[in-house]
Amino acid sequence: MQSLKHYFLMAMPHLEDPNFAGTLTYLCDHDDDGTLGVIVNRPSDLTLDGLFEQLDIESESGPHNDVLVYNGGPTYRDRGFILHRGNADAWDSSIQVADGLALTTSVDILQAIAQRRGPEQFLVMLGCAGWKSGQLEDELKENSWLISEGDAGILFDRPPEQRLSAAAGILGVDLNLMTRHVGHA
Repeated sequence: MQSLKHYFLMAMPHLEDPNFAGTLTYLCDHDDDGTLGVIVNRPSDLTLDGLFEQLDIESESGPHNDVLVYNGGPTYRDRGFILHRGNADAWDSSIQVADGLALTTSVDILQAIAQRRGPEQFLVMLGCAGWKSGQLEDELKENSWLISEGDAGILFDRPPEQRLSAAAGILGVDLNLMTRHVGHA
């Protein structure tokens, strides 16, 4: 199977797993070892200001203080994952996901954001989603997910409640018109 890095993973309406029902996951890495993604449409009640306070990071006042932190997935819920525009080499512990789009897990980027020196467009998630080798491919065969190519505009220019339908729109699909029952031909 081709790499699904920089693809969206959309939960089908019949997927009832509470960790993933109704989610849009952006896949940041996919290879023979497995898959890593972050859920990008489940904001939490925690703001960046609250996160900075918890991590004892001094923050300058600004529009970032009220930005919501996302529930990024059921794995490593105590770790931060920052999806942002830019290059991975600007920050510690980063991977380049696509041209101009990176995922960073180090605190240096949070410190820069707090001081208004970080990337202009970013999403901060606590936790991620992970699949062992072959697991996601099996779930795709079971029709648990739709996939479409990733789009930074959907990630950063759409409010979270519109991201899933916008990603489905890439395929010309309206998830609201799909049945919750699954069948196999």
